[in-house]
Amino acid sequence: MKKVVVLGMVASLLLSSCVAKKKYVALETELNNTKSTLVKTQVEKEELETKVSKIEARVEEYNNRINSLKELNDNQLNVVGDKAVMSNTTKQKMRNTLSKVDPSLLANASSLEDSINVAISHNLKKTIADNEDDVDINVDKTVVMINISDKLLFNSGSYRLNEKANVILEKLANVINQEPSIEVMVEGHTDSKTIRTPDMFDNWDLSVKRATSIVRLLQDKYEVDPSKLIAAGRSSYVPLVENDTKENMARNRRTRIVIIPDLDKFFALMETEL
Repeated sequence: MKKVVVLGMVASLLLSSCVAKKKYVALETELNNTKSTLVKTQVEKEELETKVSKIEARVEEYNNRINSLKELNDNQLNVVGDKAVMSNTTKQKMRNTLSKVDPSLLANASSLEDSINVAISHNLKKTIADNEDDVDINVDKTVVMINISDKLLFNSGSYRLNEKANVILEKLANVINQEPSIEVMVEGHTDSKTIRTPDMFDNWDLSVKRATSIVRLLQDKYEVDPSKLIAAGRSSYVPLVENDTKENMARNRRTRIVIIPDLDKFFALMETEL
């Protein structure tokens, strides 16, 4: 009887051992499968991350292309008149300016070129000589011509600048200094009345000395690059009107500032006025 009990116990232990081993093998197999799955998942994750990175790079590339095309479209140049070109962005800025211009000034603007002239004149008038009747601004194919009455700059028969000159010439200098591509010609003009003094030989002399006085002030006081400046005298030979009355003679006594700006840069410069 004792042998039977002992054998039963041994059989039970062996059976229990076999079950434990099977569970161990099963658990080990499950662990290995889990590790394999984990490695596979990690590989798949890295592959997915690589794919996502490539997709993001392509999206960024397409966005850059779209932005480049948009920028190209905005900056596409359009011919205006015989010489001038302007971008679509500049056109929009010009329209913004024209929305603030007196409609009567636009009545005779029959083309884009005419509108450009009105816009430039408006901006420069506000920047340099707002509410100043003795300053006249005209534009011809984007060449800006500013006629300033001599009473704002000089005493009668003199080439020495008066105190009032500093106000308008400082504003002019600010415009010139902010635009590297601008060139400026300063022209002196007189009426037909002949002048001869110890300081001046004739009207040629007076017109040239007035121009050089302005150029020196722009250079010395307002730090305008002298390579941008041209001084010229026209004497009495390019009058605005006939020298037949005191009023007409006063109109002909003037200084003309000729500015050649780049349109895109000019409107960027004037943007604060829009």
